Amino acid sequence: MRAEAQNTADQISKSLELLAQRLDVETAPYRLEEFNARVEDPNLWDNPDAAQKLMRERQSLVDAIDTYEGIKQELADNVELIELGEMEEDEEVISDAEAALKALAEKAAQKELEALLNGEADSNDTFLEINSGAGGTESCDWASMLARMYVRWAEKKGYKVDLQAESAGEEAGIKSATYKIEGHNAYGWLKSESGVHRLVRISPFDSAAKRHTSFTSVKVYPVVDDNIEIEVNPSDIRIDTYRSSGAGGQHVNTTDSAVRITHHPTGIVVTSSEKSQHQNRDIAMKALKSRLYQMELDKRSALVNEAHENAGDAGWGNQIRSYVLQPYQMVKDLRTNYETSDTKGVLDGDLDGLMGATLALAVSGKSRAEAQGD
Repeated sequence: MRAEAQNTADQISKSLELLAQRLDVETAPYRLEEFNARVEDPNLWDNPDAAQKLMRERQSLVDAIDTYEGIKQELADNVELIELGEMEEDEEVISDAEAALKALAEKAAQKELEALLNGEADSNDTFLEINSGAGGTESCDWASMLARMYVRWAEKKGYKVDLQAESAGEEAGIKSATYKIEGHNAYGWLKSESGVHRLVRISPFDSAAKRHTSFTSVKVYPVVDDNIEIEVNPSDIRIDTYRSSGAGGQHVNTTDSAVRITHHPTGIVVTSSEKSQHQNRDIAMKALKSRLYQMELDKRSALVNEAHENAGDAGWGNQIRSYVLQPYQMVKDLRTNYETSDTKGVLDGDLDGLMGATLALAVSGKSRAEAQGD
């Protein structure tokens, strides 16, 4: 094969090696047989939550096996086509197969990243919390732009997005918003987004058209699985109800149904204002338990969510990523040095490249300083 095609094939083979390692390809068929046997148990659905968890785990294994076998077979088929084309000197066959190899390499690289999402809570649903920081109206508008960006990203992934609470800005945008995002590996992907995000642009709110810098903080924490027990001492929390207000439309709520829970030992505050008071209490308590669980995960592994753990105030010196719209177009992650000039694409939810680079960094075990020194 030509050198370029051979390099692409080698790249795919390396991805397959990692996929095989993460899958434990030799034992996978036996594990699937065990899952199938448990699925046939007539008493399985006596515990619906456990049954659904089992079905998700089984489907995850099936998907992983199918992905590995599919990439492996497609690689072999295209390599064979190239060799056949070279034997028959058929340039069209060779070109088509080489193009297919390039597409397969991108797919394999993506699946390789997904295979790295094997942390304790990576497969869980997630809460995403956005809070405007230094910058006043500008910051509130920036917070709403980030909210739109993450909702778009989640929708492209096929995830379900539910707005849990929202506080509107005084003139524009939002002061804060909390979303629950449901889907396989939602937390695993989004955990790298925790930290302060910095925007530089010509302000649409400044009649002098001056350049402004705004900050907004993002916090991500996993939805706690029912099998994970998190104890909250009732004497450690304060529960308040209040009249909520939203940005308008479907989010308007004019009853005293909103719930705020304050956890005194940690200072964590969670709110919910989209349901009835009873539902809000349940939602807020789940959010609190998720935050406490996230803190425990951070203690076990500082690399899992370094930015979230050290987020600090939303201002200078704490940012993980810069979005520059003026005087040039650039989004740059300060942990990995990954950058792109496609600012419109990023703000429209094209985040996999940025997330993938941070995920690979965390798995490699490098510190932020080491990454920036590369």
